Amino acid sequence: MTRNGQRLLLLIDDEPAQRRLVSALAARTGWRSVFANDGEMAIATLGTQDGMQLDAILLDHWGREADAAALIAELRARRPALPILVLTANGSAEQAVSAMRAGATDFLVKPLAPDRLLAALDAAVGGSAAGELRPLTEKMPAPLGFDEVVGSAPAFRAALAIAAKAARARIPVLIEGESGVGKEVLAEAIHAASPRARKPMVRVNCGAIPANLVESELFGHEKGAFTGAFERKIGRFQEAEGGTIFLDEVGEMPLEAQVKLLRVLQ
Repeated sequence: MTRNGQRLLLLIDDEPAQRRLVSALAARTGWRSVFANDGEMAIATLGTQDGMQLDAILLDHWGREADAAALIAELRARRPALPILVLTANGSAEQAVSAMRAGATDFLVKPLAPDRLLAALDAAVGGSAAGELRPLTEKMPAPLGFDEVVGSAPAFRAALAIAAKAARARIPVLIEGESGVGKEVLAEAIHAASPRARKPMVRVNCGAIPANLVESELFGHEKGAFTGAFERKIGRFQEAEGGTIFLDEVGEMPLEAQVKLLRVLQ
């Protein structure tokens, strides 16, 4: 921790845009970031003044799995008590086990939700300093605004402009893109810029809901509506009343449920 009370994060990543995004997210809860492009620079950073004050390391995994494991082991050997978090686009169990065996404290998978990153950093340092009480508002992550979203490509900036316009309207918005491009970050920015920002943003991973529970999860049910319905359940759409509902992996839902969802959106 630095003298002014800031937490200090070493971010090992050779991608400038990703570094800016992660450091901006971490800054929300008082973290300051220092950067290393590769393992060699990271090891060297440990011996600097900033390196002596580090509270955590975040390694954006790239290249071969063996190289990442070796770097984690080297960092762990030099700084045994320092939490090491690993960020990767590959969420395989084998890779997670390899990272943990090498000495990683936590394993994060892209696309990285802001609240997941902040929770992992908070957990890595034990929640809060001994005897220190932080206001609840400091612990609650705020979504990125459009001016904080990183990206300079003309097509990307055009997409942001369309999203900003959509935020002012009461219409369904379809966000498409490959895994890891930041669809949820864009959805959060739309919600934050909309008249619904004071109401909740409810996130639903449609692909993780069992097929026989999709309708109940989204739309709710009354007590006794079917076998096993022992009490009334509020659906996710009702939870998001007045706010925003973010439906992820819609294509993984059963077709029958997709038809009903379409009727709701229309």
